[in-house]
Amino acid sequence: MSSSQNVRGMLSMLLAIATFAVMDAALKVLSPDYPPLQVTALRGLSSLPLITVWVMFDGGLRQLLRVRWPLHILRGLLSIVMLSSFAYALRTLPLAETYSLFFIAPLLITALAALILHERVDWRCWIAILIGFCGTLIVLRPSGAGVLTLAGVAVLVSATAYAVSAIAVRVLGRSDSNQSMVFWMLMMTSVFAVALAWRDWVPIHTEHWRVIAVLGVTGAIAQYALTDAFRRAAASRVAPLEYTALIWGIILDRVLWNTLPDAITLTGAAVIIASGLYLLRREQHHSEAEHP
Repeated sequence: MSSSQNVRGMLSMLLAIATFAVMDAALKVLSPDYPPLQVTALRGLSSLPLITVWVMFDGGLRQLLRVRWPLHILRGLLSIVMLSSFAYALRTLPLAETYSLFFIAPLLITALAALILHERVDWRCWIAILIGFCGTLIVLRPSGAGVLTLAGVAVLVSATAYAVSAIAVRVLGRSDSNQSMVFWMLMMTSVFAVALAWRDWVPIHTEHWRVIAVLGVTGAIAQYALTDAFRRAAASRVAPLEYTALIWGIILDRVLWNTLPDAITLTGAAVIIASGLYLLRREQHHSEAEHP
């Protein structure tokens, strides 16, 4: 893979993370006024038209039909758990603290890959995973002074659902296109979430239509950029850039809500990030050893 492709992939990843952060900020703006399931439905519905256009111009609609339906349905259900839990957490937690806890997801993916897919994970990686969980405890502060609340637990539930969905993606990636995975996740998220939220549906406030537009556009751009990043560059090059979300979280918290994370939260986030980066480095090392 050429260096220019790696650079373009890394730039796409940085764009994806930045736009995902803006999307999450939009979710946080909406979350106090609407039930979590309705926020989840709005996330799917707002991006679905743009994602459909992308699919039409990148492979066509035919690729959406011959897919592994059970796993797509599973991802749709997991997406509802992930997004509704995340939206619930954003009602009270700043973005930076939410991201600090959500960073446990890559560690969970590695652990689940070993347990479910029987991928090789050596003892050093298991130690890194345990250290990452210790970082989560630092952020949560079980003494009661931190974010060990329902909101904090909701982030961990969201991260777990994301990790299980990522395992499903590893299996789906052997047969289904990236476009079909993105489209059906959003479609099923939208349909399931609307059905579950319909009874308690709150009319959309006029001033929130612009926020929903931002939600849809940034979500679609982020999803496209993320796909482009992993298409152009090696995963070991682009995956570490996911942690730049914390920088965007701090910036958006300060600009929009005038809050900043404390030193303990940043310390816990640093421990989790260090563990995740170590796992990525070990994965790259194993890949190079298997494919010299």
